[in-house]
Amino acid sequence: MNKNDDDGDGACQQLTAEAPLSHIRKESLDVYNRVHSIAEDVLFITATSRVYPDLPILHGHFNNWGFNLRRPNLHLLSIVTEHNGFIIVDSTRAGKRIPDALSKTVPIWCAVINRAIKTAFPKPPDAHGDSGGDGDGGRGWDTALYTPPGVVSAQEHSQIDARLDGWAASLLVSLLPISPFHPHTGGGVSPISSYVLPNLERPLRPLWITPSTSAYPHIPQEGRAFFPVVCVSASKQIQEGVERRSNGFSYVQGSGDDHELWGLGLTPDIFWKHKDKILNTDRSKLKDLVTALVAERSTQARTEWTTLPTPITKIREKLLISTISDLPFPLPPCLPHSQEGIAYIIISEQHVHPPQPQSEPCKQVEGEGENDEGDGETENEQPTQPRDVLYLHLAKGKRGQMQFLSSVLPQSIPFIDAHLSKGTRVCVGCDNGKDASVGVALTALQMLFNDQGAFLLPGSKERETQGACASVIWCVETGRRALEVTTETQLMLAVDCWVV
Repeated sequence: MNKNDDDGDGACQQLTAEAPLSHIRKESLDVYNRVHSIAEDVLFITATSRVYPDLPILHGHFNNWGFNLRRPNLHLLSIVTEHNGFIIVDSTRAGKRIPDALSKTVPIWCAVINRAIKTAFPKPPDAHGDSGGDGDGGRGWDTALYTPPGVVSAQEHSQIDARLDGWAASLLVSLLPISPFHPHTGGGVSPISSYVLPNLERPLRPLWITPSTSAYPHIPQEGRAFFPVVCVSASKQIQEGVERRSNGFSYVQGSGDDHELWGLGLTPDIFWKHKDKILNTDRSKLKDLVTALVAERSTQARTEWTTLPTPITKIREKLLISTISDLPFPLPPCLPHSQEGIAYIIISEQHVHPPQPQSEPCKQVEGEGENDEGDGETENEQPTQPRDVLYLHLAKGKRGQMQFLSSVLPQSIPFIDAHLSKGTRVCVGCDNGKDASVGVALTALQMLFNDQGAFLLPGSKERETQGACASVIWCVETGRRALEVTTETQLMLAVDCWVV
């Protein structure tokens, strides 16, 4: 056998070895396998929710390690007090039994919150000590770190535990920048913070459930020593990532993830609206069906709200942030179930011809502030642009960064100022709903509102002395929250990152 024969045999062996991997990848990206895998995961989540009917379901989207002060998720504590706990759902496609978000970050969050509450609200001597990790029968305030056995190693558990006190102290400092017992804060929140640390009656305690769990953890209705945070890993652990099912599809772990790679434009809303039709369609016809449903939804989206804009609550929802694809066209003069007028700033990399807005049914407020002297890149130079809609073009890359400062902000802020002065809310939309729109909203908060969220009238001296801290907090809070409450009809979203 000569050298060329050896090379040929090696190439054949390589192709033979790569063939199974290629097949697995093809199977994992098949839309038929994905939607049926999602449906299987949803059945498990639904069954779990029925075991704990009083606990609301949340979707988990955490960082793996650490406590994020920009998104401390303190708004979830109001859910805890109202429902005596909650269920949090996530999944992983990495061949793990439990995703890191549920095995590490949620336990960190629980332990940090418990330690911060213990420091901020000193307990009586008989209810103040650590439980040592056993719950103490409800007699002590449990600050121990709990992680799932067999998932987090003892060494990593110890490393995390050593940092908890520091994270808790950082959280308290971010909430109480003056003093832990500042008289104007009531011991729980600073004058400029939008985050509130409540005095919980019981500490938080994570519990874990996976498809391989043989018995659900018992949570008594009465006499609980803790508020349960039930961590549900939605997808069954599959070592190779794909597992054949007897009813004709291959189960894909973490099936809801990376839907842009396999979904053909399919969204959770479309799936749930046509779930039975999608799941009952043959594999050979499913792609055509999904393509048709997506095209139908795209047409409908031009006349209906896809998702309502997100309001900045700390300023009484006077400013809202949206993704352009979620906006209906023509743009309505008010939001559904509201009589309060709304104006729009549309910032896009695309040159969009401004459609005429609807003229009814609620009041119209003609604003001032459009700048007709653009730099050649703004769509608002067109004479057909209505006075309550400002269209701005924003280039990509570094050119767009300069243009944002030199053109977008100088036109956006006067527009917002004029409409807010006349009682009209303003919705700021951009291509992804989290870049240019957030930048404009943050600038408006900084220039036009005080730290208590009150709109400052034109000419007010207070406009010249604004600090940026509260504005940044409000925008972060309004943006991508780490968790969102879901309903049973949105459980598909909780399978992975279909809800943000």
